[in-house]
Amino acid sequence: MRARIAALMVAVAGITASMAVPASAATTTGGAGEAACITVVNHPCVWLEKDGGGVVGVAQVSPASPTQLTVVQVEVRTQRAWGSPWVTVASATTVTNGFAKAVTPRVVTEDLRMICAVGGPLLEASQRVTTCTGPF
Repeated sequence: MRARIAALMVAVAGITASMAVPASAATTTGGAGEAACITVVNHPCVWLEKDGGGVVGVAQVSPASPTQLTVVQVEVRTQRAWGSPWVTVASATTVTNGFAKAVTPRVVTEDLRMICAVGGPLLEASQRVTTCTGPF
């Protein structure tokens, strides 16, 4: 089991190290609970915020232009046991012109959690991007 986890961590580190941040990226920091977020045009930025006894998933998308019809959908997914399927337990979607942000309802669970988001131009599905946090 430890060998599998170590191999997975090495693979993730290699993928992360090989990912280049585009020139259009900038780091932003929001309010309480929001982690530093790399803003890349039409790529969702996701994070988790503690809310009372639970957590909420938050995602935002910065558009190429302020008139772009933008969509962002964020989900909180849970996993009961290692290797079991991830299940969506809360989600939220926002469609608007320009900057879009979505926040899920609060989730209270001891299961593994992961926040995932899909976002980008509403009218160009092929240009939407999916981003997930690591399990926690």
